[in-house]
Amino acid sequence: MSKLSLAVIVGASAALIIPAAGAVAAPSASDPAPGQRGVAALIDRPTPGAQAGRLFAGRIDELARHNGLPATQLREILASDRTSWVDEDARLYYVEPMSPEMVAQAASRARANTRRPPKPPQPPTGAGPIAPALSSLPGASRVIYIDFNGHTISGTAWNANGGPASVNVTPYDTDGAPATFSAAENAVITETWQRIAEDYAPFNVNVTTVDPGADAINRSSSTDLNYGTRLLVDPTSWYQAGCGCGGVAYVGVFDSANSGYNQPALVFTQGVGTGAKNIAEAGSHEVGHNLGLSHDGTSAIGYYRGHGAWAPIMGVGYSKAISQWSKGEYADANQLQDDIVVMGQNGAGVKAADHGTTAATATAITPGATVNGVTTTAADVDHFRVQLSAGSHTFTASPAAVGGNVDIELAVLDSAGGEVGKWNPASGQTSASTATGLGAAGTLNLAAGTYYVRVDGSGFADPLTTGYTAYGSIGAFSVRVD
Repeated sequence: MSKLSLAVIVGASAALIIPAAGAVAAPSASDPAPGQRGVAALIDRPTPGAQAGRLFAGRIDELARHNGLPATQLREILASDRTSWVDEDARLYYVEPMSPEMVAQAASRARANTRRPPKPPQPPTGAGPIAPALSSLPGASRVIYIDFNGHTISGTAWNANGGPASVNVTPYDTDGAPATFSAAENAVITETWQRIAEDYAPFNVNVTTVDPGADAINRSSSTDLNYGTRLLVDPTSWYQAGCGCGGVAYVGVFDSANSGYNQPALVFTQGVGTGAKNIAEAGSHEVGHNLGLSHDGTSAIGYYRGHGAWAPIMGVGYSKAISQWSKGEYADANQLQDDIVVMGQNGAGVKAADHGTTAATATAITPGATVNGVTTTAADVDHFRVQLSAGSHTFTASPAAVGGNVDIELAVLDSAGGEVGKWNPASGQTSASTATGLGAAGTLNLAAGTYYVRVDGSGFADPLTTGYTAYGSIGAFSVRVD
């Protein structure tokens, strides 16, 4: 039985993602005992994690090496994560949920007994639409290409094991006119890019809507330093109709030297909807898989939906305005994978500090000028030096305008290093798309002199119940003194 046919069977009853070729960790060599077959020879069909754990009970260490994972982590995934599967190549993958809104819509259609197959999108005539040209870090050697323009998938793992030889994925389309992008469609594309670019702002990766060409995405060999992934936004039903899915991706293949065989990562609008927030949440999650990340869940569920206004990116963040990278610091976390470290090990290292990290190395700024920066880790604290006249001055630090990840603690120090003001309002949300309290501002009446402005990513409340730690409070910000 092919993985695609299995997806049809399971998706029909569970409305979940089942990757056609499995979300797979980057393989490393197995080492069976002399005369013993490799682990892939022990399995001939996709198998649920718990069953696979029993099947490979005596060879978990070898299976873990085959998937590039620590044995303890793989054993825990198979035993406790009901979304885990192992495919016929002995590769780990996950069964992932659609967004709640799309699940509700699917249930409504089922109740209405709407059984007509979806009408396939019509391919555009001519060259097709071109998304707004947006890039977060032009010139970077690593790239995340968010593809709204349409793409032909052929010669990849998605085409193997019973999959179609070639798939024509048509452009993103919400108005029935796929030959062009409307103003509304361009707005969704732009917001999606803003949100994903913010999630990856701490890393040396260019998040772009401009096709960089296959050579810039597909790594040809271990000496090829220019590579990345294509995140394909797919409005068609070629795969989604069979599995009831929101997105699929291999794990740990961002830096694999296999000429893009395990790409693209896909987000299905028929599974997550056509809005920017959901596409971005699913997109950052799927790219996270490419960069080696597993699911953030609990002992009871495979995907943690968060608490308060917060959720982990590798869980489910559709209903939370603040979604951040995580290392399992919430209650009952099922794994403690350090997202930032793992992504660095798979090709996306963090940026160097862009501003001084102490008062002695502070970046000089001018009153009235806005200065931009990025906090890259919880240890990256940015300092700015400003010369002020006597009187009242307002200090403002703001996160990214859309999808901000950094919760800012803003402080002002005098020339001796003593704090003369500090602000860090409580965070929250007014909707699933809009966070509150991430920025900070305050006004002080000061004597003339040299002052230092400190911008630090902070946590909020109790990470076990209502808040989060400073770990994932990283990303783009701006600072200004008036």
